[in-house]
Amino acid sequence: MTKRILFVFTSANRTLTGASTGWYLPEAAHPYYVLVPHFAIDFASPEGPNPPVDEYSVQTFPDDIPKFLEDPEVQKKLSTAKKLSEVKPDDYDAVFYVGGHGPVLDLAVDPTNIHLGSAFYRAGKVVAAVCHGPAALVGVTDNSGKSIFAGKPFTGFSNDEEEQIGKVKDLPFLLEDKISSLGGKYEKAAEPWGAKVVVTGNLITGQNPASAYPVGEAMLQALQK
Repeated sequence: MTKRILFVFTSANRTLTGASTGWYLPEAAHPYYVLVPHFAIDFASPEGPNPPVDEYSVQTFPDDIPKFLEDPEVQKKLSTAKKLSEVKPDDYDAVFYVGGHGPVLDLAVDPTNIHLGSAFYRAGKVVAAVCHGPAALVGVTDNSGKSIFAGKPFTGFSNDEEEQIGKVKDLPFLLEDKISSLGGKYEKAAEPWGAKVVVTGNLITGQNPASAYPVGEAMLQALQK
């Protein structure tokens, strides 16, 4: 039986200031190509088909456009993405949350997503996220009802990085602060924008775009065990 992974994308296309946003191109593309030779991958988002890509990420990472956005298989997966409400966790061995500012705005507070993430985590399945993707997990709890971050090391987009790109006012919370307030122990790369991945049991988090490829590799290792 081929293992299946669910890639979850944001459906949010505007930040609190009205700036355009969405999911971040390399944070989907890089893990996808690490994993797709080995596993079946489905796409989902709160609203289903055609989750919005962050135009800034398309301009910043043009090399990922032909490979991912123009890949016929990827185009099909995006255009037929499931609604989160249609997803059955039992059908999957892992869930991966693609970054971009969008997840902070919709997935963080989406009750369907919180239920879904909790089901994956409680079943001992791989739960992974990169950059702002861990925002999708701030409401997710373990079997005892505690945050899955409580007392555990994690990473994600840092306050420093958010300040450097001038996006603090665009978001309802800063990821590093929010998860730390849940009892998580924040870890980051030695320098802003450096790659950092933290694996804590079945939870895998990556700090920023540079961490997307190594998050894919960490998922690959976890799923091949």
